[in-house]
Amino acid sequence: MTDQATWRKSSRSNGQDETSDCVELAPGKVRDSKNQSGPVLDFEPGALGSFLAGLKAGRFAR
Repeated sequence: MTDQATWRKSSRSNGQDETSDCVELAPGKVRDSKNQSGPVLDFEPGALGSFLAGLKAGRFAR
């Protein structure tokens, strides 16, 4: 259940403009920080780390 998750936001996500907010993370979960009641990506154990590594490596096209 996501309402019991402890969500964290990057210190670089300061909310000063529309491009500074991005995502929040909880163990195995990702959500939009601007839509906290919206959908949540829920990953199997270990899959979130692989997903984030793929993002950093540029494996996902826009």
